[in-house]
Amino acid sequence: MRRHNILKIVLLTVVILFNNICALAGQTSLKGGCAKIDITPPVGVWLAGYRAREKPSDGISDRLYAKAMVLDDGQNKIAIVSADLLWVPLKITTDVRKAVKERIGIAEENVLICATHTHFGPKIDRIAKDWPDAPVSEIDQSYIQTLKQKITDSIIVAGQNIKEVKVGAVKGEIPEVVYNRRTKRADGSVAMTFRLPPAEPNLTFGPIDPRVTILKVEDTNGVLVAALVNFACHPVCGGPGREKFYSISADYPGQTAQVVEQMEGGICLFALGTAGNMNPVMADRKNPRSQIGRALGGEVLRKIQFVSTSSGVTLRAMKKSVTLPIKENLPPNRTVDANETKKTLTTEIQVLRIADFYILGLPSEVLVEIGLEIKSKAGIENLFIVSLSNDACGYVCPRQAYKEGGYEPGDGTNLAEGAGETIVEEALHILEQIKHSK
Repeated sequence: MRRHNILKIVLLTVVILFNNICALAGQTSLKGGCAKIDITPPVGVWLAGYRAREKPSDGISDRLYAKAMVLDDGQNKIAIVSADLLWVPLKITTDVRKAVKERIGIAEENVLICATHTHFGPKIDRIAKDWPDAPVSEIDQSYIQTLKQKITDSIIVAGQNIKEVKVGAVKGEIPEVVYNRRTKRADGSVAMTFRLPPAEPNLTFGPIDPRVTILKVEDTNGVLVAALVNFACHPVCGGPGREKFYSISADYPGQTAQVVEQMEGGICLFALGTAGNMNPVMADRKNPRSQIGRALGGEVLRKIQFVSTSSGVTLRAMKKSVTLPIKENLPPNRTVDANETKKTLTTEIQVLRIADFYILGLPSEVLVEIGLEIKSKAGIENLFIVSLSNDACGYVCPRQAYKEGGYEPGDGTNLAEGAGETIVEEALHILEQIKHSK
């Protein structure tokens, strides 16, 4: 009997060792690759972002890019694209995802496409019937087809550039370049402050999110492959009345990327935070794009020098449809074909998990209060909240904003009260789901 028990123990030990050896043999290191492709449109296209424009673009200040990062843990692949555009309509996202799945097999729910939100990129869709004064025929349909192809190609090339990598995350802070433009009067109503100083005295400034969250991807020699920079501030450094208002530009995100890429190499992807009511502090600066870009780029360079990175990383991805309410009795300038008779619209929320780093993709322009609430309730140390991910459907505001008034809950959106609270609830739900996924 004793010999029998010893034999059982020996056999069990052998089985355990064999399983461990097989598991180790099956493990693969994390791999990653990046690419960037020029998506600069021809001079003469209409630019998106300002109704004040009365003519098409007349020059190029700096180039626009689609920048892609692909990660592969041996079981799952994910792709992130940052494009120098005002936003990315869901139709473009859907078409790119389908093409990527067909050509290299990355699942559609594993592809996130976000816009840097430059207000000096090409106009590629028509949200309102009178935006801008140019007729709908002025949208360059041939450019849109080229754009979709180039975004798709950026992911494919990133996949071709794949090699063993390590990843890590770090947070910085740069409060001096951003402020909350929804300034409040004593009675609680909002007076919009699109430029400093405020037009009215004794206004109260609301909260900001000054955090810079950075995902660092490096190769096995410690050379930077990619940096994903998440920061909440509107890219509007060349607004009406400023020089080169009609010139194509990636605005300060492009300058930030240039600083990082020139100093560290690799590719820098910019992912906009919840910047719906966050504007850049420009004052009388002659070149605020460059100054803010250098300041943000400098903070990124400072923080990534000492990031701990790891290759023992697993990847997960989820996305879900979300239904949001539309305002009743929309004025003619806010009516679009998609919701002339509808009371709701359907969009999506997405989350990518890279080890214990979470990238939450939210549609449209999201007010900072919503981002801060999600961060406070999610209980996640390294949470990247990326607005204008995969879709655009107007400003997403908390219920209180509708009582306060102002641009974002007014002319800035077709979404009704409750949309912001739905986004918070659904975001927290999907984050909780992916936390416990296997």
